[in-house]
Amino acid sequence: MAGYEVFSAFYDALTENVEYEAWAEYILALFERFSEKRPQTVLDFACGTGSLTERLLQRGLRVIGVDGSAEMLAAAQQKTAPFGKKALLLCQDMCDLELGGTVDGAVCMLDSLSHLTTTAAVKEALCRVADSLPAGGVLIFDVNTPYKHAHILGDNAYTFDCEDVFCAWQNTYFPRTKEVRMELNFFVPTGEVYERYTEEVCERAYSEATWRRLLREAGYETAALFGERTFAPPTETEQRWVFAAKKGKNA
Repeated sequence: MAGYEVFSAFYDALTENVEYEAWAEYILALFERFSEKRPQTVLDFACGTGSLTERLLQRGLRVIGVDGSAEMLAAAQQKTAPFGKKALLLCQDMCDLELGGTVDGAVCMLDSLSHLTTTAAVKEALCRVADSLPAGGVLIFDVNTPYKHAHILGDNAYTFDCEDVFCAWQNTYFPRTKEVRMELNFFVPTGEVYERYTEEVCERAYSEATWRRLLREAGYETAALFGERTFAPPTETEQRWVFAAKKGKNA
């Protein structure tokens, strides 16, 4: 196994603490608050293994799940297959998104946009999503905060001991760019020995001002900002920001 073939195999085990049910309800509440009408078809951008996609489908939405990893989408296919034509999965990079049509709303969760480490890449991804939204359409996304990168992730190390894999996770923090490079070493039991696989991931935290500027430049006219899964402004020690951005009428 190599690359996302490794990560995708154990992604669900490593993220089992994510409250997908609560996130799905929160997303619907945000759409209710900011959309002109309840969306029927939603883009799940960087959908990974489809855990959130599945929850949105369970709530009656049609969902287009897009991810750059074929291995992640293979896992998503197993979760979304029971929903038939209400689910469509596409293998596309965030900066190459091209749906060929529009959706009513879009989501990009679990700090997926934080994986884009240049403002040019972030802007391109935001523009691609905007091209898939009607005027007034809403994009909901979350990102890691500068506080989280500096004080929580930092240069820290973590271990995860799951049933089928042991993961050793080492971070390296770069204060100037607010990037965190993560080296994940997976140890997979095979008989009496363990096989080791390594995955490297990099995330960057941007300031609120930078996010607002990039959203404006990508054609979003308004953007509300909340703390993690709340409807309140974020605190100074917030680890995750949630944006609800509305595409402009003239974009």
